[in-house]
Amino acid sequence: MSRRASLWALMFGNLAIGTGVMIVAGVLSELAADLQISPPVAGQLISAAAIVMALGAPIAAAATSGFDRRLLLALTLAWYALGLIASAFATTFPQLLGIRMVTVISAAIFTPQAAATAALLAPPDERGRAMAFTFLGWSIASVFGVPVGSWLSGAFGWRIAFVVTGLLAGVGSVAVIATLPAGLRVQRLSLKSWVDVARHPLLPRVLFVTVLMASGQFGVFAFIAPYLLWLVEADANGRAVALAWFGAFGLWGNVLVARRIDKLGPDRAVQLTLTAVLVGVALLPAGRGGILLAALALAVWGSGLFGSNSSQQVRLAAIAPPLASGSIALNTSAIYLGQAIGTAAGGLVYARAGIDYLSWFGTALIALALALSMTVSRRRKQKGPVA
Repeated sequence: MSRRASLWALMFGNLAIGTGVMIVAGVLSELAADLQISPPVAGQLISAAAIVMALGAPIAAAATSGFDRRLLLALTLAWYALGLIASAFATTFPQLLGIRMVTVISAAIFTPQAAATAALLAPPDERGRAMAFTFLGWSIASVFGVPVGSWLSGAFGWRIAFVVTGLLAGVGSVAVIATLPAGLRVQRLSLKSWVDVARHPLLPRVLFVTVLMASGQFGVFAFIAPYLLWLVEADANGRAVALAWFGAFGLWGNVLVARRIDKLGPDRAVQLTLTAVLVGVALLPAGRGGILLAALALAVWGSGLFGSNSSQQVRLAAIAPPLASGSIALNTSAIYLGQAIGTAAGGLVYARAGIDYLSWFGTALIALALALSMTVSRRRKQKGPVA
């Protein structure tokens, strides 16, 4: 099989992973009503799963570093498929929470290792583009997977949405087996690799940017179903349309980053995409004045959403190529840690101050992420690349 087919399979796998991770936000209202819990309590599915993924990504990266990439990634997607389908049969919230936490171990493995595998497949001058391409799956998930899941939840119940997502992961597993060459392996990760990442003058700062930007975004996105109801009175169908609109701009932004990042440079790409996220989230409350303003805010936010994540991955690899496998795994942990922090803190804001304060909470954290990111860029310009 060709390198192109392999990259498409990895991208499709991320489509399944991204849909499975984000689907809870899209079905939160129906899930909470069915299990007779409040939306903030249901949001614990996101924060608890995010903690598992944050802890699991570096551990899994070290434990599986000697494994054949083809077999590892295919089995990971198969496990994900089984877990999502099993979730649909949970009868209580504790059952669903337990299944969810076991299922998302797959997400902790797949996304960073798919990026590392893409780097193995591509020539040196195309690695940034190849890595960003695999992350397009998350963008497509926001356009296709999450809105369709939201619509299925409104029409047939949240359980059907989980089953369909599980079948999507099963298809991804078959695609990986069919297209990736056997024998691909990354450099084994030792304890020294993690120490080197921690002691690096720039890598920890870049990872903290990821934590802050994910926290700010998930402080709002985790509660997007009730937020859209408050913002524009969106029912399940309206929510599906809004999420598809949001995701379409996420896909457009990430495609643009994937095409331009090798010429633009990862530092500049991060700054541009984070600025879009900041402006979009800050504009959200203006949507109470009309649907057009809400649509504009979602479009601007979406245009930077996934591009910022893929730019961060390429940035880490560019700063210290020998440490890329470990730093990208830790970046995945940072994303999920940010999701956990943002969801938990956003739930407190929602419960105690009101849903209308979520945007301001998110805006503050994203502004901090942008400020820190700019200091990293200035340091790189002053000192040059630090490997």
